[in-house]
Amino acid sequence: MNRTKKVSDSASHIARVMMPTDANIAGNVFGGTILKMIDEVSGLVAVRHCNSNVVTASIEHMDFLWPVHIGDLLSMDAKLSYVGRSSMEVIVNVTSENLVTGDSHYAGDSIVTLVALDRDGHPTEVPRLVFQSDAEQKLAAEAEVRRKLREQRVAERVRGSGKS
Repeated sequence: MNRTKKVSDSASHIARVMMPTDANIAGNVFGGTILKMIDEVSGLVAVRHCNSNVVTASIEHMDFLWPVHIGDLLSMDAKLSYVGRSSMEVIVNVTSENLVTGDSHYAGDSIVTLVALDRDGHPTEVPRLVFQSDAEQKLAAEAEVRRKLREQRVAERVRGSGKS
């Protein structure tokens, strides 16, 4: 596969007003609601990049930095930071906007790794990623470090479980 794509080719944005069903009785949006949207937008980025089915392999972290409430517009901007043979790392930035006051806050961020699958459900090769800026190159270098740490963590778990 010699295809290449730019980071901007698959970058995606989603937004949704938070409703009462998204929150607890105090009006705070459930973390699970936010995580579901993160999974959706990261999946969208990955599918746009590889044009095939994908599955979430891991969520590296989720930092909840600002509370989200009923009536807030929850927005997510997501882009690729790294691709391997079949895996893709997506960075998601989360913003919360109070639509009445116009106040906007950086609500959190997450890093999600997804794997492209062929029609039989096996990992399949994805297009290479072309970086067009120093900032994109920096994200890629940071992602490579995270990838190596993820691989070490998984290997340690497999060894510790007695499976090989």
